[in-house]
Amino acid sequence: MIMFASDLDRTLIYSKRALTEFKQYSESNLIGVEQKDGQEVAFMTNKAYDLLNVLASNLMFVPVTTRTYEQYKRIFILSDRMSLKYAVTSNGANIIYNGLPLLDWRNQVQMRLEHECTSLEKMIVKTEQLEINGQLKQAENLFFYYILEEELTAERKDTIRKMADANGWRISIQGRKLYLMPNPVSKGEAIKFIKDREGIHTVYGAGDSALDYDFLKLCHYSYIPSHGELVNEELNKDKYIITKKHGVQAGEELLSEMANILQETNI
Repeated sequence: MIMFASDLDRTLIYSKRALTEFKQYSESNLIGVEQKDGQEVAFMTNKAYDLLNVLASNLMFVPVTTRTYEQYKRIFILSDRMSLKYAVTSNGANIIYNGLPLLDWRNQVQMRLEHECTSLEKMIVKTEQLEINGQLKQAENLFFYYILEEELTAERKDTIRKMADANGWRISIQGRKLYLMPNPVSKGEAIKFIKDREGIHTVYGAGDSALDYDFLKLCHYSYIPSHGELVNEELNKDKYIITKKHGVQAGEELLSEMANILQETNI
């Protein structure tokens, strides 16, 4: 069996802010895929939407997101229109199986958090001492992030990264968001669990950020949008394929490539 594990935001789906950033907001071939307060707030191209439907019907498609479960459910094409066996939310802290969280998995993660890294509360204090200019937000008492009001310098990033490393945490910058994530909360750990549980023999992946590298490195082949945080990393070009296009068009490109693989393997 083949699994296709993919990040969502800025990989498959794109917010209004992302579309504006990539100068694609005026494109006429977009379809809304997420609703918030009655408004469509994230989009794909029509072709990408159709391709994803085909893929989800013919192989094991697993959404892998840093969003909380409640935020994930706003993406109505996944929560309402597709019958997905698995989804990974909260950056790997939650595995959703047939629509319900796997409590055994969440308990494993919680136990590791208590023994392997500095607590959330202490990390927030340490980070506040660095006087980051941005709005602090927490996610499910697991991790936190800043909505930055100004771009961090390379020196500031390095200072924050070293502090996080020393406490069993890591950082990722995605657009205006600076994430601080405890090491036990890992997309890679969740995908490995699903792979072993289902006896998956081949895994394809897609993702744009450092937090996605946790699971992309476990995949046999992975797609990285050309606008992603990972583009500047030293990666094996035989295993990691960088899209030619950027923004919402990169999402369509990587789904087209996956559809070609589906056709070639006659799944």
